This record gives sequence, C-alpha cells and structure tokens, in this order.
Amino acid sequence: MSKFRISFDLDDTLVCGQKNARNEPNRVPLLLRFWLRDSLRLGTGELISKLSKQGFEIWIYTSSYRSVFYIRSWLMCYGIWVDRIINQKIHDRHSLRYSEQNRPSKNPNWFGIDLHIDDSKGVEIEGEKHGFSVLVVSPDEPDWVEKILNHVNFKTNYGFTR
Repeated sequence: MSKFRISFDLDDTLVCGQKNARNEPNRVPLLLRFWLRDSLRLGTGELISKLSKQGFEIWIYTSSYRSVFYIRSWLMCYGIWVDRIINQKIHDRHSLRYSEQNRPSKNPNWFGIDLHIDDSKGVEIEGEKHGFSVLVVSPDEPDWVEKILNHVNFKTNYGFTR
C-alpha cells in the first residue's frame, strides 16, 4: 500500500509575506538571500517534521512558476525535505491531457495526492467539483499547524485513505 500523500500550496499557505505574518527565523545563508527571498511561515518545519515522522509523503503543489530547484533549495535551508514538487509548469504540461473544461487551477488527483492544503476557497470549490480533498488554511490562522494535524489524523484514523 502506498503512503498517504499530502501536498501544500506555497503562496499564502507556507509563504506568508503579509506585514504582520509570523515567519520562521531566516535560515537562508547570507550569500543566497538575494536569490532565495521567500519567508517561511512559522510552524512549517515542525509540521512537516511531524507528518514525515508519521510516515506521510510530503509534496508541494503550487501555481507558482518558481523552479523546482529554487523551491527545493529554499526548503533545504530550513532543513525541510519534500518528496516531490509540482509547480505551474509541471501542472500545465500534465493538464494538456485533459479537456479545457476539466482543467482546474490544481488537481491533486492527477498526481495521486490524497489531501491538498491551500489558502484558496477557489481551490476548495474545484476540489468539490473534481473530487479531490482540500483543507483550507488562511494565512492569518494562528492554530494552523494543529488544524492540519487534527484533520490528517481524522482522515487517516477513520479510513479516508486510498
């Protein structure tokens, strides 16, 4: 049986650039800060670590055109390893297999993802329409880590796995 896959959006989910956003201390080496400029949301490292230790596959699924190399390098500065990264370029290439009416902004089902974490209500609506599971977490939600952990534990403990 394959591992339960969880994907995370970047912008306004793991990357929160709002003025009052609570972010991890910047761990990007000084010489790379001109290139790796994103701020990582406070609690991300702890969350990814807990989920990985529980045996979940962790992916990034973003509508950003940041390169896979950029995203992986940036996360590695924080000691975070993810199993796979889907950016907009990969999504676009994959979506050509489907008719235009069946091309949502994201479709985790195309990649075997069991749960997608996003800030967008629009992605949640697409999930209802296209049959994929989305948990919406707003960028200013203070207990977002606990919300995700509780949701994942509920889904996996009550048979909502593939």
